[in-house]
Amino acid sequence: MARRTPKTRGTVPARAAGLRTPSWVGWLFVAPALAVYAVFVLRPIVLTFQYSVYRWDGIGSSTWVGLGNYGKVFTDPDLFATILNAVKLIVFFSLIPVVLGLVIASTIRRIAASRLALAARTVLFLPQVIPLVAAGITWSWLLSSTGLVNQLLSHIGLGGVTRAWLGDFSTALPAVGVIGAWVLLGLCTILLLSGMSKIDPALYEAARMDGAGPIREFVSITVPSLRQEIGVCVTVTVIAALASFDIVYVATQGGPGNATMVPGLEIYYLAFSERQVGTASALAVVLMVLVIVVAIPIQWLTKDRTS
Repeated sequence: MARRTPKTRGTVPARAAGLRTPSWVGWLFVAPALAVYAVFVLRPIVLTFQYSVYRWDGIGSSTWVGLGNYGKVFTDPDLFATILNAVKLIVFFSLIPVVLGLVIASTIRRIAASRLALAARTVLFLPQVIPLVAAGITWSWLLSSTGLVNQLLSHIGLGGVTRAWLGDFSTALPAVGVIGAWVLLGLCTILLLSGMSKIDPALYEAARMDGAGPIREFVSITVPSLRQEIGVCVTVTVIAALASFDIVYVATQGGPGNATMVPGLEIYYLAFSERQVGTASALAVVLMVLVIVVAIPIQWLTKDRTS
C-alpha cells in the first residue's frame, strides 16, 4: 500500500500555513535605508531650521534672532531678487523644454520606424550624459564676445546685435535660461515620447476617420493622454529652475553684478564666503518651502483621476 503524503494547503504544508512573519521583520529590511535617509536628509533639514533662527558665522558663538533672518530675506532687495531670478528661469527651464518636448516627441513618434528617429533621440538625450560643468564651460565659450554665436550672427549680417551674452545685464539671465532649456529638453522629450508609446493607436485611427488633422490629433488625443508625464516634466524642470546652481556658477558666478544670482548660489556665498550661516539657512528654508508650494499643486493638477 502506498504511503500517504501529509495533507497540504496549496503548495505549503498545513503545519507551516498557519505561521505568520512578524510585522517588525519587514522594518529590519528598510532600517539601513531609513538610517541613511535620517542622517543625510532629515538631520540636515532640522539643523538648517535651527541655524536659521540664529546669527552665526559658523565658528564662534551664535546669537538668537528669531525670525530676523527670514525678515532679511524678504526685505533685503538683493536677497529677494535672487528668488525673482529663479522664478524667471522657470520660463526657460520648464515652459520651453516641455512645449518643445511635446512637439519634438510627437514628430519623432510619427517617424518612429526611421533611422532619423533613433538619431534624434540620441542627440536630444546627449545633454543628460554630459556633465553640467562641462556644458556650462562650453556654452560660456559659445556665448562669449568672440564665440561661435556672435561669429554666426556677424556672418549673416547681424553684427549689430552681437554682444557678450553672459556679460550683458539685459541678456545674462536669458542666456543662462537658454543653457538650462538645452539641458532639460532631451529629458522632457524622452519622458513624453515614452508616454506616447502607451497611447492606443486606435484613437489616432478613429480621429483620422473622422477627418482630424495632425494638429487636432495632437490637441485632442496626445496632450490629454500625457497628463501624468507632463506633470512629471513640469515638476522636475520647475525644481531644477528654483534650485539651479551648477550651470549658473560655471557660466556667470551670479554676474554681471547680481543679474544671474539665484538662491542656491546666494546660499553658497552667504555661508562660505560671507560667513552668514543664519541668513543662508533662512534663505535655504524659504527656497525649500517655495519648491514644495510650487510642486504640490502641479502634482495635484496633473494627477490621473481615471483610477
